[in-house]
Amino acid sequence: MELVFKALADPTRRLLLDRLRERNGQTLRELCEHLAMARQSATQHLDVLVRANLVTVVRRGRERLHYLNPAPIHEIEERWISGFDKPRLEALGAIKHQAEEYAMTSVPTYVYVTYIRAAADQVWRALTDADLTARYWGHANVSDWQPGSTWEHRRVDGSGAVDVVGKVLVAEPPTRLVITFEDSPGSERDASVVTFLVEPHEDVVRLTVTHENLPNRDMFNGISLGWPAVLSNLKSLLETGDALPQSLWEMAGPKA
Repeated sequence: MELVFKALADPTRRLLLDRLRERNGQTLRELCEHLAMARQSATQHLDVLVRANLVTVVRRGRERLHYLNPAPIHEIEERWISGFDKPRLEALGAIKHQAEEYAMTSVPTYVYVTYIRAAADQVWRALTDADLTARYWGHANVSDWQPGSTWEHRRVDGSGAVDVVGKVLVAEPPTRLVITFEDSPGSERDASVVTFLVEPHEDVVRLTVTHENLPNRDMFNGISLGWPAVLSNLKSLLETGDALPQSLWEMAGPKA
């Protein structure tokens, strides 16, 4: 938390975060445009943001794309805001967000990063095992997880209903899983794509979830609430053996 506050204290770093909020997934060159400083100085600011886990870097070929990571700010909100006057603040935020939506012409890519004290193969199993996903997600993710196979997001309430379907595009255990994500099967729109990147480092794992090709702001807003709940539950299950209380899961609202 100390690194987060230190990173946010600098106006240049806040400007970089604002630029990523406006358009996520920018290269260093794009972020440096119109900045009155050398690229080396901008790189140093970005390094501070990366160390604070406010920005995550995803490699695409030779490019390094920078994404805003909302996890640390979400933790600040949970600690200092949610227990005080959250309903009124949410109402004000909803008005602000609605006004901003009118000015947006594209839907950004969503990126979330978390660190889990577990082995890479344990995280992979938690992502692909139907019984484990049922414990922390409220749905069982069912597939043989082979490239080209389908997968289903099945309810565990006894109905057997399927809320999300998709295809496995890439499966490289235990480090990389790429799937399509169709929350409205049968619709004509293109499916969104979710990438799970598992990067082991000593006794912890860095899990990066990238959700792209989102069809609209409603879905972006929904997964922005849903993914943190899912991944917090996953982290709790692997580190403590127990998922978070069901009431906390229901607070997230949408089915991600």
